[in-house]
Amino acid sequence: MQIKLTGLALAAALTLTGTAHAAKAASPSSNEAATARHFAALVSGAQPKTAELSLFFSMMPKGGDLHHHYSGAIYAEQFLDWVDKENYCVNKTSYRIESSKDVVAAERAKPAGQRSCLSSTEVFADAGLYAELLQRWSTKDFYNHGAVQTPPDRTFFDTFGYFGPVASTNTADGLKTLKQRAIAENLSYIETIFELSPFVQNAQFDQQVLAPGLPPAALQAVLAKWTASLEQDASFQKSITAYNDNVNASSAGIDDAHFTMRYQAYVLRFLSPSQVFSSMVAAFKAASLNPLLVGVNIVGQESVNVSMRDYSLHMEMFKFLKTKYPNVKIALHAGELALGMVPPEGMAFHIAEAVDVAGANRIGHGMDIAYENNALATMQKMRERNIPVEVNLTSNDYILGIKGQAHPITLYRKYGVPFVISTDDAGVSRNTLSNEYVLFASQYKTDYAEIKKLSYNSLRYSFLAEADKQRLLKALDARFARFEAQIAAAEQGNKRVKP
Repeated sequence: MQIKLTGLALAAALTLTGTAHAAKAASPSSNEAATARHFAALVSGAQPKTAELSLFFSMMPKGGDLHHHYSGAIYAEQFLDWVDKENYCVNKTSYRIESSKDVVAAERAKPAGQRSCLSSTEVFADAGLYAELLQRWSTKDFYNHGAVQTPPDRTFFDTFGYFGPVASTNTADGLKTLKQRAIAENLSYIETIFELSPFVQNAQFDQQVLAPGLPPAALQAVLAKWTASLEQDASFQKSITAYNDNVNASSAGIDDAHFTMRYQAYVLRFLSPSQVFSSMVAAFKAASLNPLLVGVNIVGQESVNVSMRDYSLHMEMFKFLKTKYPNVKIALHAGELALGMVPPEGMAFHIAEAVDVAGANRIGHGMDIAYENNALATMQKMRERNIPVEVNLTSNDYILGIKGQAHPITLYRKYGVPFVISTDDAGVSRNTLSNEYVLFASQYKTDYAEIKKLSYNSLRYSFLAEADKQRLLKALDARFARFEAQIAAAEQGNKRVKP
């Protein structure tokens, strides 16, 4: 299958047709050098050429997107389509989805002008209502309108509550859309944080693990005891099987010769300890059984009270299960905090514990590293152990207000910590991976060699099976060769037409 370009990339491809012979005559090394010179021209000077960078990165092959939330990647418009598919409705005052069959039936029985809960067709037809819904279901227009609004971090995390009732419906349809969108921007791999793993509540367990001064050995004994009980719980084990069945059914037909997707199970860090731990047990067990499920993650706003209170407990839980399932990879959201969000002591250890206690294979965000105790030692360990940081520039700016030289990407680069560029929640932020690269190139002094390395690193640090990883890396070699030939040909053509 040949990847088709759209928009600016298509226009560029058409322009290149007449100069393709020049690319064929040039060597791969000279094409790479020409591409490097072209890129240097785009980022030199007082202001980077952002329009040209947008074209460049739309065309450039991108290996993978490793920090990618499935529900956060779906655009609000698609969720609205699913509202009608599921026979739900949208409350026109609260903008929340109503899923009760009785409520929906009662609303549909009313005359159109008297309904308080609308079909997606009715929402689309009301331009004002539709615009306001997008402002609640995504970050669209946040900085463009003067209405009373919640702070950025709350606005961002609140979006999931609006589209939540349909987020886990039509997953096969959603994954196909994400695949098509990825191919359109020359992305060959997505590792998506897909679905919340099943969990149960246990009040006795909660009381035990939250007991003040519980020794580490006693905690491990409590974890071991309940794990053994969960393994004998037929209903709980059945929920794990159902979880994997959903992954398999939703992903059917997604992988092909040119695109691959893998999945992470996730747990919610702001639930009760028993819910979090049982969800972890289910996630690790599911990942150990299903090759499509390549890792486990923990998500949710890190700054809320329960997330902060139980952070170290969660890392001990990961440590316990990582010992039990040593082949299951973990990518942990850690240090997604900015100065002032929590007391300063709350920013002193999250990344370090994710690395040292939980045994994280990758770190998501890693934003508070400058405020952590022993930050230099932690970064040294990350460099030596090849533990990369998943950098999400758009969401770091929006949620935390951190960008430019305040962003710790400057520290990770200085101290040799590997990192990858990723999207986080492209549907909520209404963004693309290509634009994340534009932001990186625009805000930080870089060169084509680093950019190309970042694309390759997004496959090298993936949780893919080694054979799949090597297959995609080999394909990326060929894709870069074609891309660099295109850029070299375009540059040669530009020289010929200049007066």
